[in-house]
Amino acid sequence: MRGSCQCGAVRFEVEGEIRDALACHCTQCRKVSGHFWAAASVPVAKWRVTEARGLRWYRSSPVAQRGFCGECGAVLVWLPEADAVFDWGTPAEHAISFSPGALEGPVAIKVAEHIYREDAGDYYSPEGPPPEASEAPERLTASCLCGSCRFTLPGPAGEITACHCHQCRSLSGHYSASFDVEEAAVDWLSRDGLAEYRTAGGGVRGFCSGCGSSLWFRAADGGFSVEAGAVDGPTGGRLAAHIFVAEKGSHYEIDDGLPQFAGWG
Repeated sequence: MRGSCQCGAVRFEVEGEIRDALACHCTQCRKVSGHFWAAASVPVAKWRVTEARGLRWYRSSPVAQRGFCGECGAVLVWLPEADAVFDWGTPAEHAISFSPGALEGPVAIKVAEHIYREDAGDYYSPEGPPPEASEAPERLTASCLCGSCRFTLPGPAGEITACHCHQCRSLSGHYSASFDVEEAAVDWLSRDGLAEYRTAGGGVRGFCSGCGSSLWFRAADGGFSVEAGAVDGPTGGRLAAHIFVAEKGSHYEIDDGLPQFAGWG
């Protein structure tokens, strides 16, 4: 089966059986994806890159590195060291985790488990309805995983919307969750690694060129939204609806009881 980033600067192929996905809510996965990440996996020997023009790697910990597209910012892979040991134990074989959203066409897998639930954002629950909105400071701080992009913005986040369109899924690695804010109200503390990718629809996505973290989206009409996973600490927001569910990935279900809309809503 073949897969690629949004712009095609990274392409890969996987062979054999693809193992079911793990949905990871750790801080690192939420930072890079902008919400939370769900990744399938195959043995390293069954995964190969066929186009590496845009492939970038970021060592996110002493035991693993993350691969993303440096041209469009798509979150693609997570590669642990062969002898790494994690909370769920030592893998039976050296495997590479990758985004099901990057694969071409539907996949015969499912999200089998949620891990690092305790690190989930305050605006959603790993499964079931989201919690009530929490308290948050009047100014929120947001950042990428490596810290080269940092900014503040007005809080609380308020209503947060999950988007399941193919573009958001292929870029985030699962599906996105963001909230609207006036771009003029964003105060940048550092944007040394900031990169931008213009989508086919005329929108622009901001991401970190150093670690691949998804940060914000500017629509063609000027509307501006920030990825909820980029916020450090509580957002004070609450997931409110799902849009573009007609393009939802085949590997997961929406089980939180919130309103769903086939398109914009």
